[in-house]
Amino acid sequence: MPQLDTSTWFTTVLSTSITLFILMQLKISLHNFPQTPLTKSLKLTKTNNPWESKWTKIYSPLSLPLQ
Repeated sequence: MPQLDTSTWFTTVLSTSITLFILMQLKISLHNFPQTPLTKSLKLTKTNNPWESKWTKIYSPLSLPLQ
């Protein structure tokens, strides 16, 4: 049974890794990334709710005086 020759594996793995690294760098460098978004000023608008126009109080049954 013949022995597996592993003398060229280091060169193959190294060249493959370098090639993949270069290809990924080229792919990333050619990609157009969006510009950073500008912050918009948010204007808070106050809504007029009907229950805010008058003072109301809710009585719980336990706080009412006993009769």
